[in-house]
Amino acid sequence: MKFDPPLESVTLLRRYKRFMADVRRADGSEMTVHCPNTGSMKNCVLPGVEQAALISDSGNPKRKYRHTLEAVQVGHGHWAGVNTARTNALVEEAVRGGRIPELLPEQGVEREVKYGDSRFDLALGERSDPHTFIEVKNVTLGPGPDDEDDGVIAFPDSVTERGQKHLLTLMEVVASGKRAALMFCVQHSGARAARPADEVDRRYGELLREAQTSGVLILAWRVRLDANEFALESPLPVLL
Repeated sequence: MKFDPPLESVTLLRRYKRFMADVRRADGSEMTVHCPNTGSMKNCVLPGVEQAALISDSGNPKRKYRHTLEAVQVGHGHWAGVNTARTNALVEEAVRGGRIPELLPEQGVEREVKYGDSRFDLALGERSDPHTFIEVKNVTLGPGPDDEDDGVIAFPDSVTERGQKHLLTLMEVVASGKRAALMFCVQHSGARAARPADEVDRRYGELLREAQTSGVLILAWRVRLDANEFALESPLPVLL
């Protein structure tokens, strides 16, 4: 995922009303940008602390908030990608490029495919009869600035009943004889491993372990983040 023009370096002043953030540009001017993230952004946005950040420009003057918050500098000097609208595209790009051995694209890649009353982010095979269903999660919950920098990044950052439902449906997919995969897209430059955030959503952690035991493929990949490009870089261990 290349950015042309490159992302702009700014200072994040505050995030509020969930989808809005105020930033200061290099010339000292301030503006409000769109913050496309439904999570708590725990340990990504630090209350009362100004943080280095990257924003994109849609180039669309008709948008109320033309610019979008893409990444913030978090504890220990690392960067976290906070635009969850990028997540599926990052994984799809890697799958289509054949870079994920467990998810090869020879028989086609489809987006937003229904299974029962759920809709999965990606599927492999024909849309009418996929053989593999893939749910993608954006993972950014790393250590806080006062915590040990252990490189273990967690999901979720708030209780997610929707995420719990996805795990239950992935298990149904496996029980039906098809393949199912959960991909943790870890947008955190300090990531060395991923894990369920049991301290945030205990039920999600329980279901994740049950899903793995049931045959759901659990994957995690770290994203390389810079002003010119975001891309899935390397696989990570998942600590269950």
